[in-house]
Amino acid sequence: MAPARYLAPKRAIRTKTSDPSNLKNSWKGLYVADLLDDEEIQQRLDELGDWEREGEEIHKVFEFDDFKGAIDFVNEVARLAERYDHHPDIDIRWNKVRLVLSTHSEGGLTPWDFDLANDIEQTIES
Repeated sequence: MAPARYLAPKRAIRTKTSDPSNLKNSWKGLYVADLLDDEEIQQRLDELGDWEREGEEIHKVFEFDDFKGAIDFVNEVARLAERYDHHPDIDIRWNKVRLVLSTHSEGGLTPWDFDLANDIEQTIES
């Protein structure tokens, strides 16, 4: 087995933006999003629905008919996460998948977390 490699974090340029919807164009480490305040977090949670906040993270448990359904979902989440270079913590328990989102590089919740959560919700609905 090959030894694990350490990959240095990407350098990021901090930018101020009042329009979080533009952040999808700035994934891949080009920009870093600003932390959301409590009011913005609550507003975005209300828009998402079943996601919950715990400290500086949001999370949700998704339930499927079987293990295969859970794994298919995780594979789709992985594709989204790679596209955005923003990766949730994933816990799989047979037919249940718990996702946790936070922007660790910023130390809390940013628009990136909510944009990815929204895209995950769109995946479930389609």
